[in-house]
Amino acid sequence: MSQKRPRSVARQVFVLQVAIVVLLAAGAVLALVLQSRHDVDREARTRSVAVAQTFAHSLGLRQALQAPDPSKILQPLTEVTRKDAGVDFIVVMNDRGIRYTHPLPDRIGKRFVGTIAPSLAGQVYTESVKGPLGQEIQAVVPVFADPYKDGGPVVGLVSAGLTVKNVTGVFQRQLPLILGTSAVALALATAGAALISRRLRRQTRGLGPLEMTRMYEHHDAVLHSVREGVLITDGGGRLLLANDEAKRLLRLPPDAEGQHIRELSGLDRQMADLLLSGRVATDEVHEAGDRLLVVNQRPTRPRGRPEGTAVTIRDSTEMQVLSTRAEAARKRLRLLYDAGVGVGTTLDVKQTAQELADVAVPRFADFVTVDLAEPVLLGDEPTSVKIDLRRTGVSGIREDVPLYPRGRLIDFLPSTPQARGLNSGRAELVTDLNEAPGWHAQDPPRARAIIDYGVHSLITAPLKARGVVLGVVNFWRSEKEPFDEEDLTVAEELVARAGVSIDNARRYTREHALAVTLQRSLLPRDLPEQSAVEVAHYYLPAQSGVGGDWFDVIPLPGARVALVVGDVVGHGLHAAAAMGRLRTAVLNFSSLDLPPDELLARLDDLVQYIDQSVDGDGVEGGLIGATCLYAVYDAVTQRCTVARAGHMPPAVVRPDGTVEIPELPAGAPLGLGGFPFESAELDLSEGTQLVLYTDGLIEDRARDIDEGLARLRAALAHADRRPEETCRAVLEQLLPVRARDDVALLVARTSALPPERIAEWEVPFEPSAVGAMRAVAMEKLEEWGLGELAFGTELVLSELITNAIRHGAEPVRVRLLHDRVLTCEVFDGSSSSPRLHYAKTTDEGGRGLFLVAQLSRRWGARYTPEGKVIWSEQSLSGPEET
Repeated sequence: MSQKRPRSVARQVFVLQVAIVVLLAAGAVLALVLQSRHDVDREARTRSVAVAQTFAHSLGLRQALQAPDPSKILQPLTEVTRKDAGVDFIVVMNDRGIRYTHPLPDRIGKRFVGTIAPSLAGQVYTESVKGPLGQEIQAVVPVFADPYKDGGPVVGLVSAGLTVKNVTGVFQRQLPLILGTSAVALALATAGAALISRRLRRQTRGLGPLEMTRMYEHHDAVLHSVREGVLITDGGGRLLLANDEAKRLLRLPPDAEGQHIRELSGLDRQMADLLLSGRVATDEVHEAGDRLLVVNQRPTRPRGRPEGTAVTIRDSTEMQVLSTRAEAARKRLRLLYDAGVGVGTTLDVKQTAQELADVAVPRFADFVTVDLAEPVLLGDEPTSVKIDLRRTGVSGIREDVPLYPRGRLIDFLPSTPQARGLNSGRAELVTDLNEAPGWHAQDPPRARAIIDYGVHSLITAPLKARGVVLGVVNFWRSEKEPFDEEDLTVAEELVARAGVSIDNARRYTREHALAVTLQRSLLPRDLPEQSAVEVAHYYLPAQSGVGGDWFDVIPLPGARVALVVGDVVGHGLHAAAAMGRLRTAVLNFSSLDLPPDELLARLDDLVQYIDQSVDGDGVEGGLIGATCLYAVYDAVTQRCTVARAGHMPPAVVRPDGTVEIPELPAGAPLGLGGFPFESAELDLSEGTQLVLYTDGLIEDRARDIDEGLARLRAALAHADRRPEETCRAVLEQLLPVRARDDVALLVARTSALPPERIAEWEVPFEPSAVGAMRAVAMEKLEEWGLGELAFGTELVLSELITNAIRHGAEPVRVRLLHDRVLTCEVFDGSSSSPRLHYAKTTDEGGRGLFLVAQLSRRWGARYTPEGKVIWSEQSLSGPEET
């Protein structure tokens, strides 16, 4: 428990004064009370005597006493007199003390309570007794036989008096006045004591005698022991106080207190002017001999107005040197910090080299040049001992310095500090370039121009990472002081930090180049020729690295084409390789002429297999995630069948400019397994544009998917555009400035195979119908001007129709399509698969499909909900070339 703070002097004086005032007031009240009581008692006795004597000398009293019934005469008379005289009772009695009258009638005839002997002896006697009315003050006077003469026989007694209660009531009526007067006196005395105590408390700051003694002792001890000078002057320029440190710093005499500032010997004139000015000074530095003094001065306002100044003085001679060094160290640390933050913001080698040059100017050097080895700029490591350097980064306080410009290929001579630093791996300092002949030998005219320009000092530091020298950094000074050994350490640290960033950029450049090369090799270079759609495409790899987006256009038999867009999650070589595997799989599956939903199902199985595979080192080789959209457009029926696996839906631009994003079954991303894929059919009239894209086109950091789709609709809402124009319009509207993801865009405008180039017949389900179908087919070829294909077509149709009737089921149909190739299609209602095999010499059949394969560019079969189609394509150039 903390000790209670001792009472202050003001508080003690105040308590003493209040105690004295209270005692005086109490004494005065007591005296007044006693005096009042004495006066009231005396007045009561005097009144009682006066009333009793007056009644005793009244006429007829003696006659009434001698009457047979004195009470009958005297009782009414005494009551009237008592009330008029203001006493409580008048009692008339005989000489034996028997009452004739009394305010209480039942007391008449009884003995008087009190002393009557003195009165029987002829004296007036007063006393205080306890009578019938209570405590009473009464006077008893004799009634003499001769009314005109005092003395003689006593024939009766008269007593008059007041009760003590009435006497006290008189006193109580006087008491408020007495107490009020005493309270006023006490209040005035207390107020005077409070004013005196308050002034004393202000002067003593509320401290007690012991505290004041300790305070002054501590004040003197602290004042004269601190390492800071303290001065206090009055308004007239007189020194009131100076501690020991102030006297030492200003060389003041021991008796300086009390003297005027101008009279102090040894005080510097500039310092004296400052002390006499009285102005506010904050950390002003003044010279006093060989010392640097920091002065702070403030006016003092003890009574609310300036009446002097308080001055503190510090000796900063040693601190000045330390602060200079600390400031230089702080600037160097700040430079290194800024280099760590500002160098390497991108993964571009040239940009990183320029950032290194910019961060050192002008805080460390006036000019900085960064020279990198040629292989580093291409993402490779220098392999030869002698490397050519190309000036990559240049920065300076001016642009007209005669140093080698950016882009210059430089071969430093062995005598130069740059070459020595590259060989040794250590930075070199040249404090005076004018005295460096080895540096002059590199290019004497340019070296002289640099010296004449004012450049005088150089630090050259090799740029290294993982022990490999990537280049050299040169720091030049022209206006600052020459470099020293401390600057050499800073330059080495600065270049070491930048070397890591440049090496990271170099390695990224190499990986990015490899990934781009791989991806470009995996993406389609030239789209195949086909007549179903007119196509324009665009691909942009992400800035942070190539990803796994791809697209493809795959011609299918029967005037059809497959349009594919896909996306593999991730970036880099892994994503590019995964994309190549998926694209190859789609090409292989499309050769089977599968429906879109079935093709995605098989692709999903493949992705699951890849995800579960493990390479020889135990590393999983999964695809992480992939999406795909597969669409097949038929130029004959002008219908498009679309299925998607977690991919964005396509946009359909009608010939009138209407833009639709059809609601298609979404499907799960590839690799999840267990989820079926569904196809949807779209009717696309000729001239309709089908726009396929990846999410990198519509998604961006600055917008969400809904906004991207809205902007895509706006960009596509124009009719009569060629696919190339549509592609440019979409890119202008949606392509981000810095793509975080790959962007793939495929625009296909549909075409329709003219009806006059389509021939279709129903075939009776009997062998004799084969000849009739050959005849009508040959007539159609002649009509199309393809008579040179008649022989081969006749053989193909004969074999395919015969197989459909013999091994298939009805209905059977034949269709000829005149497009870039002549396509013969035979439809039947069975799902049996034809198989090509080599017939033995003893076999009677089995050579039909072999002949079809030999006469056609390619042939195959595809399945429909009604059965299957066996098709064959022949080149329009004739059977000889085929």
